[in-house]
Amino acid sequence: MKKDINNISLLRWSILILVSLVMAANYYFYDAFSPLVAELREYLNFSNTEYGFFVSAYSIPNVFLLMAVIGGIILDKIGIRITGFVFVAMMAIGSMLTAYGASEYFNAGGLGYSFFKSFLSTYSPALKMMSFGFFIFGLGAETSIIVITKIIVKWFKGRELAFALGINISFARLGTFAALFFSRGMSTNSFWNKPIWFAASLLSIGFFAYLLYIIMDLRIDKAGIKSEDSSSEEEFNLSDIWKLIKIPSFIYITLLCVTFYSAVFPFLKYATDMLENKFGLSGELSGKITSILPAGTIIFTPLFGWFTDIKGKSASVMIWGSVLLIVSHLTFTFTTISPYLPMFTLGIAFSLVPAAMWPSVAKIVESNKLGTAYGLMFSIQNIGLWAVPLLIGHILDISNPGITQEMISRGEAVYNYTNPILMLAFLGLLGIIFSILLKKDDKKSGFGLELPNKEN
Repeated sequence: MKKDINNISLLRWSILILVSLVMAANYYFYDAFSPLVAELREYLNFSNTEYGFFVSAYSIPNVFLLMAVIGGIILDKIGIRITGFVFVAMMAIGSMLTAYGASEYFNAGGLGYSFFKSFLSTYSPALKMMSFGFFIFGLGAETSIIVITKIIVKWFKGRELAFALGINISFARLGTFAALFFSRGMSTNSFWNKPIWFAASLLSIGFFAYLLYIIMDLRIDKAGIKSEDSSSEEEFNLSDIWKLIKIPSFIYITLLCVTFYSAVFPFLKYATDMLENKFGLSGELSGKITSILPAGTIIFTPLFGWFTDIKGKSASVMIWGSVLLIVSHLTFTFTTISPYLPMFTLGIAFSLVPAAMWPSVAKIVESNKLGTAYGLMFSIQNIGLWAVPLLIGHILDISNPGITQEMISRGEAVYNYTNPILMLAFLGLLGIIFSILLKKDDKKSGFGLELPNKEN
């Protein structure tokens, strides 16, 4: 590799694509279960509350063990390569454990079944094993996202940062789209958990992709090529966490992050089932309609990122995204309009806010604190990703007393999703409030969130 400044542009974009493939595998596995709610009820006897518990297991390490914060601190302390290696490996291991918990071999008394049967007898060994695997996956996934985000900031800060982060998010949404579109179709009566194993195999491929990035990064160092953001900085100190939470703009953008994402990601976990019950659609078609949401973000997130790079207006973009979020959820709740339209609207909202939010953090927070800042945001975000699926499952059960999966299968009843979706619309309202406060504080603090991201 030549030490030639003209090669850096190609190098930056190559790094972006490589780490974004890891992100795509991450999101594919996370969302592969959404179209399989009926299968989990049928083959593993999951209740709505138990499914919510399983989904929430992802966020337990990041909420109660503060692993996203700790991972961010580790990242700032020991660097991208080692941190990424450890946490991407955790993702791959956790995904395999989750798939194993859903396997016929395990549930027929395979390795570990007796142990998981020996405690909390009211819950099935499958639920406990899968939740443990999803816990390990979540332990690695959130910090891996922070690592990948910092890699992109390292190479694109002061240049096409929002556009690059938008492309990275597009890869993530491509993973979500593929999971929603294909998972239900992969499932058969003889091999219902095939989509889970397939999703786990993608994460193993993602792990090897990250190993390739490490090799590339070592060669970059050896060649003496420096990133756009490679100036020497003061070392991070733990006391800097207190400095972060004293910044009002950081608090507002973090609260927007938790409310907005809590109104979208948990919704995706139930959207396919909601469409089946409210509109009487097949599971496969419902999954494909749900895939409209991430499909739109694949195109629009980089475009909105490009807009904020060139024109700015990031705080305003976040406000409009929060407004569209409410419009979408209220349309699902109070109308019987074709689900294609509100799903597309939600996809636009899900493009606007992330495209503006993550580059804005790099303006509010110094580079040497960025890993910790993202980690703190992700840990707080995970409070919502842990609590909201549990709430949706619980509200769904108490809002539909006496309805069983057998009644649903026979066509004798449907689940009413009105109350859970109204809760998500309320989270969208909170998001509007926090985004308005962010824009107001930016005028006072002068971080330049309404200014273009690109410096040259």
